[in-house]
Amino acid sequence: MLKDTEQERARAIREALEQLGPLYVKIGQTLSTRPDFVPDYVREELALLTDQAAVRPFASFVPALEAELGPQWRESFQSFETHQPLGAASLAQVYRATLRDGTQCVVKIQRPGSHEGVLGDMAVLRRAARVIGRVVPRFNEVIDTGAMLDVVFRAMNDELDFTREAANMKTARKAARELKTIKVPKPILATPRVLIQTLADGQAAHRVKEGELSRKQRKKIAKEFVAYMFKGFFIERTFHADPHPGNVLVSADGKAYVIDWGMVGRIDRSISAAMLGTMIGMAYNDGPALAQSWVRLGSTTPWRDIGGFTSDIARFVPHVTNASLAELNFGVALTSVLTFSTNRGIQTSPNISILGKSVANMEGTVRHIHPGLKLADSIRDVLQDVLLDMARDAGSPEQLAQYGLHALHALTHGPSQGIRALNDIADRQFTVHNHTRLSDNRASKTAFALVLLALRNRHRKN
Repeated sequence: MLKDTEQERARAIREALEQLGPLYVKIGQTLSTRPDFVPDYVREELALLTDQAAVRPFASFVPALEAELGPQWRESFQSFETHQPLGAASLAQVYRATLRDGTQCVVKIQRPGSHEGVLGDMAVLRRAARVIGRVVPRFNEVIDTGAMLDVVFRAMNDELDFTREAANMKTARKAARELKTIKVPKPILATPRVLIQTLADGQAAHRVKEGELSRKQRKKIAKEFVAYMFKGFFIERTFHADPHPGNVLVSADGKAYVIDWGMVGRIDRSISAAMLGTMIGMAYNDGPALAQSWVRLGSTTPWRDIGGFTSDIARFVPHVTNASLAELNFGVALTSVLTFSTNRGIQTSPNISILGKSVANMEGTVRHIHPGLKLADSIRDVLQDVLLDMARDAGSPEQLAQYGLHALHALTHGPSQGIRALNDIADRQFTVHNHTRLSDNRASKTAFALVLLALRNRHRKN
């Protein structure tokens, strides 16, 4: 009886969020990856959240088309299929059309009033976060709700202005240039409320039937999609924050089109490096490395217990190492680390909310395409490229200037602080394993070797 009551309560929460609108749907999807403060039965229901909305008559979108494209907007198209949209979400409806030059395209039009509604909802949730901070300060020490919301809000901002979404698409297309199976539609024209892009011909990843693609095609798509996402996490540090199966369209010829670039996450080098260390620690059965990288993702509270957290992770990691997606949900495994860190007084970076959501969605998409894929294999495939990019980045004039400033600051504050500063540079930029013994200088040697490699490559180019 209690279980039935829990399911009803969880279903009611999901339905309420869907009715409240797009911002609440995104918050709910993010919460579905936070087992540290959302019960499992609620998280499972929140994972079912979809940003689908009732179809509105095309006539309600005509004012936006006239305002953005001009009163004669129809003259730009050979045809415009107004009777049925390709998709209807809380923020926009999408229609198929053909331009005058014969280019097949998709026209995305913002729903009337959605921009103002989302901004109003953001203001309400910010006030709620401030109340939580005052009422339960100890909770806020480990889960900064205000900062977590800000991360989600920033990621959603581009959905409110289609010119920013178009810019995201251009960047994403460049990142996919060297991949054979991963494609991003090309933006043709963008205004704040109307986006015209090339047609992505395919069906959602979760709708691809068993015999429609060969095993070889599925494996190729899955590996390249994970590599593409990892490149966003660890090299570009800009990534699709909502790569669920509905946003990856698979074509009959074995191509995958990544669409809907309104929600994009952005992180800095230190968060990216710590996240890489976390995933490598999980994939290669190295609990202490995972724990140390996770701590670097956030900060500690006065009542922290890092030793206890490391022990928790050491017991946990062997159960998830080297498993395929069919055997284990890595997205949930990654975010499950949140439970250990919260209980041990370690505040995780607010960025983990958007990162965890993206990883979980990526994994869900890959599970539909090729569930036999192993996370460890995927990391191994991209690790060399990631490290080389870090080395090249370390050898840039900007980074060398930063190192010089760090060293200058250290020299003016005493030799001991200088050593700590230089070690910090090495740890943050280049290493996954962080050994705290002063006699262990492998991190510094690795950093130095990578800098030399970068400088040598730079010299050869010149």
